Amino acid sequence: MATKIDRKTHEIDAADKILGRLATEIAIILRGKHKPTFSYNQDNGDFVVVKNAGKIKLSGTKAADKMYRHHSGYLGGLKEILYKDLVAKKPGEAIRMAVLRMLPKNKLQMTIIKRLKVTK
Repeated sequence: MATKIDRKTHEIDAADKILGRLATEIAIILRGKHKPTFSYNQDNGDFVVVKNAGKIKLSGTKAADKMYRHHSGYLGGLKEILYKDLVAKKPGEAIRMAVLRMLPKNKLQMTIIKRLKVTK
C-alpha cells in the first residue's frame, strides 16, 4: 500500500556559509531525517533549492589548497581540479559534490540528489 509523501521545498541562502556545515544541513533535509516518519529504506525527503552558491566559504586555507580527485579506472586516468577552478567553472558543483558524498551509497542516492537544485 503506497502512501502519499508530503514533500516541501526548502530555500537556503549559501552566502557566507561554510561548505561542510551547509552540506550536512542539506543532506539531512534531502533524506528526510528531520521528519518523524523517517525510515532508512524509504525516500521521504524534501526538495532543497540553494541560492548564491558562488558566495560560499571554506575555513582556513582550503579555498586555495582543496583538490577534487576522481579516477576513471584506466591507467593514467586520475583527474584533479582545484576548488578555486571548480567554483570558477561551476559555482554549484562543490555543494552538489559535498552533499552527494554525504548521502548513503545505495540505490536511493541518485533519486535523492535529484531533488537538490543549486543556483549561482
